[in-house]
Amino acid sequence: MADEAHSLAVLIDFENLALGYERLGGSSKRGGAKSAAAKSGTQFDIRLVLERLVEKGKVIVKRAYADWGRFSQYREVMHDLGIQMMEIPERGMTGKNYADIQLTVDALDLCYAKEHIDTFVIVSGDSDFTPLVAKLKENGKSVIGLGMKDSTSDLLAANCDEFIYYEDIVKGPVAPDVPDTTIPKAKRPAIALLTESIQALQRENKDVMYSSMVKDTMKRKQPQFSEASYGYRSFSDLLQDAEKLGLITLRTDQRSGTWVVVGFTEKK
Repeated sequence: MADEAHSLAVLIDFENLALGYERLGGSSKRGGAKSAAAKSGTQFDIRLVLERLVEKGKVIVKRAYADWGRFSQYREVMHDLGIQMMEIPERGMTGKNYADIQLTVDALDLCYAKEHIDTFVIVSGDSDFTPLVAKLKENGKSVIGLGMKDSTSDLLAANCDEFIYYEDIVKGPVAPDVPDTTIPKAKRPAIALLTESIQALQRENKDVMYSSMVKDTMKRKQPQFSEASYGYRSFSDLLQDAEKLGLITLRTDQRSGTWVVVGFTEKK
């Protein structure tokens, strides 16, 4: 019943994204205005990007392209997230477009060699990737773009099947109004993950959220998740507990008898 999860290749033009954030969101020495992201006090966070993308499916490939000598402060988090750091020599030695060319070559190689990868995520706002997007779509692949609003080419965004703005990830969805005090402390992490996963499915316009879809999304977000760790005998018990707390509304699928999450409970 649940939609088959997509297999994703995430290719990150890291220099474009990081410098775009610093240029548009960071403090400007020339007195330029700060972006909404900077005004809100947020910092560039590749972890948020991946957390958003696992909502799309299973991430098979994660590669980031940059001169890592310039971005050494990101090495540890890249390692922790399992992102392969593709070393791009200093621009003065290789020319401006070396990273773009390497990312494009890798994307096409994966497109032709890894048939099970059906979705490519190009993390960049650079219009130079527009021909790559067209070629991937020509070969039957879905293409998602991700970048900063103020530094993303309209041409690139228009040619992707979907484009996600980093600022929208940072802002995040509005959480349901359920006080933590009503949820036992030991169960709060499970309820929080459940909430995030339902929000993720809603962002993907899933009108019917079978319990299996919800659990699959939770497992993609946190592979180590197990409802038993929070005192639940089954995933159905977790869903029913969330309904009793006034968080979600459930119904039973007539054909299978399994739970379906209708959505968050509306407050009167």
